[in-house]
Amino acid sequence: MADNLIDDVRLAHMLADSADSITMDRFRSDDLSVQVKEDDTAVTDADTAVEEALKRTLATARPRDGFHGEESGESGWGRRRWVIDPIDGTANFVRGAPVWATLIALVIGELPVLSVVSAPALSRRWWAHQGGGAFAGRGLLSGKKIEVSSVDWVSDAFLSYSSLGGWVDSGRGRQFGDLLRSAQRTRGFGDFWSYMMVAEGSVDIACEPDLALHDMAALVPIVTEAGGRFTSLDGDPGPVGPGALATNARLHEQVLNMLAMDVGDDKEDSLVIARRAVPVTED
Repeated sequence: MADNLIDDVRLAHMLADSADSITMDRFRSDDLSVQVKEDDTAVTDADTAVEEALKRTLATARPRDGFHGEESGESGWGRRRWVIDPIDGTANFVRGAPVWATLIALVIGELPVLSVVSAPALSRRWWAHQGGGAFAGRGLLSGKKIEVSSVDWVSDAFLSYSSLGGWVDSGRGRQFGDLLRSAQRTRGFGDFWSYMMVAEGSVDIACEPDLALHDMAALVPIVTEAGGRFTSLDGDPGPVGPGALATNARLHEQVLNMLAMDVGDDKEDSLVIARRAVPVTED
């Protein structure tokens, strides 16, 4: 499988190069167009331009493959499907914060087999393909292999997350609060960056309560090829939901157990408990 994916890896990097050119041209521009979608999230002209450009390229380069984009949805059909999030972290992009990335994944059947996560404002790119290891650097020819950490216990772990509100809405507010309190160090890096830092070994746990396929597909190969584990919050492997949990693998069962839903969990009670449980950490 690994050898068969090499051409697709090169193509994914070409797609990322194209996306980077578009996004960096529009980042912090005075005339950036921003609209609010039905789900109350933002979409910019850069989001749509990237997705349209990558979709056109794939239609020529891989005409038999399907396509799934955050903005345009599903098109085409086939066992092979490209999953694109043109800008993960659009809210950051709009505010001028540099933590955003284009997520590109190839899914065969239900399994993401290769991906590129490109964050040009951070001058950083991550990529992996099945059986080939995970890498980070500025581009394909300058990458260095990355690996997850060797931390064995949640009490010694560094945890990254997005926000508290979604955990309360999911009914796991109390569990997440307990996890925050149990970890040695917590920070809200959020979005793709949490998962890339798990793959690099600088963070041990990353988790979110509610994500879509385009948010997760590109994260899976990079985390798993770096030696980590990526599942739903219920422990199912891959980008299947509900939510996502990525760890260095050693911590995974511990965290799954801590986040497990209890019968009769009450969201209102979870809110109160979670607020009390959020730790105050110092550098």
